[in-house]
Amino acid sequence: MTISKDIRYIGVNDHQVTLFEGQYDVPNGMAYNSYVILDEKIAVMDTVGAQFGGEWMDRLTKELAGRSPDYLVVQHMEPDHSANIVRFMQAYPHATVVASQAAFRMMKQFYGSDYADHRLVVGEGSTLSLGRHTLTFLTAPMVHWPEVIVTYDALDKVLFSADGFGKFGALDIEDEEGWACEARRYYFGIVGKFGAQVQALLKKAAAVDIRTVCPLHGPVLTGEALAEALRLYDIWSSYGVETPGVVIAYASVYGNTEKAAQLLAQLLRDKGCPKVAVTCLQRDDWAEAVEDAFRYGKLVLAAPTYNGFLFPAMREFIEHLTERNYQNRQVAFIENGSWAPAAAREMKKLLEGCKNMTLGGTVTIRSAMDEAAPAQLAALADELL
Repeated sequence: MTISKDIRYIGVNDHQVTLFEGQYDVPNGMAYNSYVILDEKIAVMDTVGAQFGGEWMDRLTKELAGRSPDYLVVQHMEPDHSANIVRFMQAYPHATVVASQAAFRMMKQFYGSDYADHRLVVGEGSTLSLGRHTLTFLTAPMVHWPEVIVTYDALDKVLFSADGFGKFGALDIEDEEGWACEARRYYFGIVGKFGAQVQALLKKAAAVDIRTVCPLHGPVLTGEALAEALRLYDIWSSYGVETPGVVIAYASVYGNTEKAAQLLAQLLRDKGCPKVAVTCLQRDDWAEAVEDAFRYGKLVLAAPTYNGFLFPAMREFIEHLTERNYQNRQVAFIENGSWAPAAAREMKKLLEGCKNMTLGGTVTIRSAMDEAAPAQLAALADELL
């Protein structure tokens, strides 16, 4: 893949992985992206996962066409991007590793060397001339690790964005849902906690003319796709509402809480709610449930009391939200308890630390819906609209 006259893609597709980072379902695999800039001097942008080192080196060798690289730029130290630093330096011992000071500390921890005799430490605004191309480095701490840098090439107006603007899925499988769906799940799963840091990076990016974004996961972004990605990243990182609608996330033991959640969903649809997304926290992908909770402006949590507290699947879901700085949302509750119902109280308690939240009404089910429940759920639907 050619990015520009001088920039080539040398990444790989992983169809062996089933759980990315040990927890995210990736039915379409993953891409580990790497790039090479061919100029008077040659810079390689990041490496790939350990098991793909041979394939990556073969692609690099082909693009080099007999030349030797001068620099390896390490923007991010997660092993899916850094695992072949040692292999690269063994093949090209005269090359210089370019990274932040924090990255070199991690390099020593991961791989036993910080390449003290072959390294260039860069920070905010540092530059590196390759000839016609001059690289400018921008720090991006906690997007989503502390050592991260991104790199801007002024000649081709390319931003190498590290894990920013990443997406689940290999590049050799067409994603029928488009970029946003799996990019959103990726963002809120992996980067979502660090909205303030992403906002800071977006401000830096706005100060330069970017025509192309080359991330470490997912497709290269240009044109309208890039404009849309920038628009969505601004919404996501400011914890704004992307799409009007209501998410109903439920956990149910014997089906009675589920029946209440489904009735509420139908009432909302009948009353004209633009979008109602319903998810079962015990069976559906938790990361998709998190994605939806951040996408839409309103959330209903429905769960039974369990051991005098809260059903575990609901507790875990709320913790997924709160650890990602869930905020700026309206939340309503359905609780179920055959005696001493406590689920709503516990759900509200778990959300206490969230910013700018409206914790709304509660419908209490005792074992199963009674004759009063439909009217109570209808009133809750009116509150949400």
